[in-house]
Amino acid sequence: MPERVQSIAIVGGGSAAWLAAATLARLLRPEFCAVRVVDSPRAAAAAFSEVSLPTFHRLNGLLGINEADLLQRTRGTYRLGTRFSDWGRQGDRYFHTFSPIGARLEAVPFHHYWMKLRRLGDPTSIEEYSIATAAAKMRKFAPPGPDRRSVSSLYSYGYHFDAQLLAGYLREYAQAHGVTRIDRDVVQVHLRGEDGFIDALQLDDGSRVRADLYIDCSGTESPLPRQTALAGYEDWRRWLPCDRAVGVACAGAGDPAPYSECMARESGWAWSVPLQGRIDCGYAYSSRHVGDDEAAAALLSGLPGAALAAPRLLRLAQGRPAKFWDKNRIQLTGSILEPLESTGLHLVQTGIARLLTLFPVRRFSPGDIEEYNRLTIMEHERIRDFLILHFKATQRRDSPFWDDCGRMEIPDTLRTKLELYRDSGRIAMFDEEHFGEDSWLSLLIGQNIDPQDYDPLADVLDVAEVRAALSHMRSLVQDAVGALPGHSQFIETHRAQPSA
Repeated sequence: MPERVQSIAIVGGGSAAWLAAATLARLLRPEFCAVRVVDSPRAAAAAFSEVSLPTFHRLNGLLGINEADLLQRTRGTYRLGTRFSDWGRQGDRYFHTFSPIGARLEAVPFHHYWMKLRRLGDPTSIEEYSIATAAAKMRKFAPPGPDRRSVSSLYSYGYHFDAQLLAGYLREYAQAHGVTRIDRDVVQVHLRGEDGFIDALQLDDGSRVRADLYIDCSGTESPLPRQTALAGYEDWRRWLPCDRAVGVACAGAGDPAPYSECMARESGWAWSVPLQGRIDCGYAYSSRHVGDDEAAAALLSGLPGAALAAPRLLRLAQGRPAKFWDKNRIQLTGSILEPLESTGLHLVQTGIARLLTLFPVRRFSPGDIEEYNRLTIMEHERIRDFLILHFKATQRRDSPFWDDCGRMEIPDTLRTKLELYRDSGRIAMFDEEHFGEDSWLSLLIGQNIDPQDYDPLADVLDVAEVRAALSHMRSLVQDAVGALPGHSQFIETHRAQPSA
């Protein structure tokens, strides 16, 4: 039998660590590979909420999670996308949607026809062609319908969770499937002298944890990157300027919206995440432009309800390790990258999925490690470019922060994408892209980037045909949204958190 990894130690106790543990526990039986989580009893939860992309549905299916139970026990709400305010210009609003925008006509992407009509004076917003956007604006929600021929099936959704409750939910699942929890702090990392591999983790009670493979989900305060010989770090702060955040939970006001909000502020951006009975509010900012106390005061002064806890200061690590998999250590960094587009849980999911695809048959084959790093680096860099565009594509010049953002030099991969769109309205999609064409389109149009031209093939159909087709699409969206229940009504009927 070939040598293989038989034990895994995960460091970190938040949602990321327990998501990784639950997934490994589901697919690796305890007799095949023992999984332990070193869960610090003193580690405070980082954020008050966790926000998922639609890819979380894959985890539900893999683990056999019942959505009603999940939402009830995590104070969860549904998420049809994100509303952005004041990003391009002050007063602007746009929606990053989780549904297609329109439909292709004669194999030509929809937005080229929309641009054609706009040049002819049609003022219709492109958001009127997205069912998820239209439903979110009216605060309506129901799961997509089963009939793939209906517009009511053409959207997806994510979730908003209470962070501590989600971690507990996944921890309970993982432990029920054989994962061992160790309630200690890691105080030292012991390396093997001959090759630099991790030999053991020393805990605060003097005991040691040994494993074949170590997975680091502990964020910026981890002892592993401080004490192990990493092969370098690529700093992205010149592109992603917000290096700190402050968050607080406050009392909910009115019905929870089926979307998150990201609002540009003088020295960064603020978030609002609706949960059952409360709202997670926060301010991500650049420490070069505003101090911690001033940022916290700005956050507290604008809360929609009474604060339910003391504000928490978070540190954001804007960058990536040179190697995500180095020797016998894998770093899952999803929870510490710029949280603007809520990619944290998604990156943990893809990191674990990639590990399982390349699970070592012989211990730590250089080929497996190289391929894991190649794909993971590419994925992070594609997401990085999408995040950078939010800051770069601004017309604001009302503060030093936005002045700096507008003047920043951007990576060549993003420059290529922007130049193509500005020239012809076409959107280049590269390998390992998570955000699809409709996501890029929401951002590009929402932040006022206008192309010089549209696809000439959009002129194959005459204007009358295009007007009729787009009018029909709008009618289908309006009719479908009109039939949906309210978001609060749906939660109350199907998923409400018990009052206790």
